[in-house]
Amino acid sequence: MNALDKAISIAGGTTKLATKLGVTPNVVSNWKTRGTPDWVLPEIEKATGVRCEEFENSKVDWAYVRSTAAA
Repeated sequence: MNALDKAISIAGGTTKLATKLGVTPNVVSNWKTRGTPDWVLPEIEKATGVRCEEFENSKVDWAYVRSTAAA
């Protein structure tokens, strides 16, 4: 199971995840084929607990971001 599918499952479905993120279910479904954009990963983590690092196609160094956020 990939990270987005895991987040959808934890949220209780595509529609519920979309509602939590303030987007339409169609947007979440599109992420399955086009990839989940980096800007939404922190919000997915807040809503579901699925860490940003679990999303394979992310171009963000989340370990660095986390280390600078604590400073």
